[in-house]
Amino acid sequence: MSNPFLSEDPGIRPKRPMMAFILGNTMLSTVPGISGAGPSPKGTLLTPNLDAELVTTGAITSVAARPNTPTGCPTPATIARSMVELTGLSPVLINAGLAHVPAVPCLDVYGSPGGDPRKEDAVPNAALLFGRGEMVGRLLAQYSDFLMLGECVPGGTTTALCVLRALGYDASVSSAFIKNPVDLKEAVCRDALARMNAAGAREPLDILRAVGDPMMPVAAGIASAYSGEILFAGGTQMLAVAATLKALGRRVPRLATTVYVRDDPSAGFARSVADVGTAAYYVDPNFAGIGHVGLARYCIGEVKEGMGAGGALTLAYLMGHEPEEITRKVFDFVQKYD
Repeated sequence: MSNPFLSEDPGIRPKRPMMAFILGNTMLSTVPGISGAGPSPKGTLLTPNLDAELVTTGAITSVAARPNTPTGCPTPATIARSMVELTGLSPVLINAGLAHVPAVPCLDVYGSPGGDPRKEDAVPNAALLFGRGEMVGRLLAQYSDFLMLGECVPGGTTTALCVLRALGYDASVSSAFIKNPVDLKEAVCRDALARMNAAGAREPLDILRAVGDPMMPVAAGIASAYSGEILFAGGTQMLAVAATLKALGRRVPRLATTVYVRDDPSAGFARSVADVGTAAYYVDPNFAGIGHVGLARYCIGEVKEGMGAGGALTLAYLMGHEPEEITRKVFDFVQKYD
């Protein structure tokens, strides 16, 4: 079945669905110009905390902040939150390695923010975090039969680029900016891979240790041990996790993301999905025709995806909500912040 809202029906009708988001930081987000996920390079380190607070409680009260980009584009967390309200699901948050203490309850695997892979191993305890991810995966499987697993890691498309390249894929990645800072990401990736190759990292978890971010081993561990159906909510960052799982010889999940990631000419996402050997479902929430100037900016390539937004929209649809109902809910929620 195909319709304008979802590129293809995954055929999943969950009885006990769960939405989970893995939060983490990489110091790469503080490199000027590399991440659009925050008000300033240093401010990107707080973004996962604010997104988690918004998705969990429906508001940001811990600091004075509005969930819009400087151009008035609602953040992906507003989309994820509107789907939390529509579906009635309580999201599970997992702290993979945050620079700041979260304002809402999280499952904690006791990781640290990812280091700069040009200078040092980014995730020294990647193997440990993978094992802890497996524990979380087994835990979540006791409470659900379907898991939509997303992430919030500012700067994570750059670590994704490093990991995909290290795993042998001729990949490009997306960006929250309208103009993807491709040259900057490529330069970071070159330096990171040169250091990694000099250190002789070859195995999948060694690659994550050298050039990844803390979300990746945790997500890979969860997906390895979760016994129910799983979809990765997200674009190139979750694709890097899928590629890691393939290299580990584990189950490779399918992905759910927005058409804005698919249609990003700088990312080549659909081709990379095929290269990894999995499938992706693309949701089109019709932000161009919804009558909101901020949401319409998604259609010109701003933000595109994040905090599992595409997956959250897809999950609401799989739970039986009509596309019109879904887009109306997003519109009603983001209007509060105009």
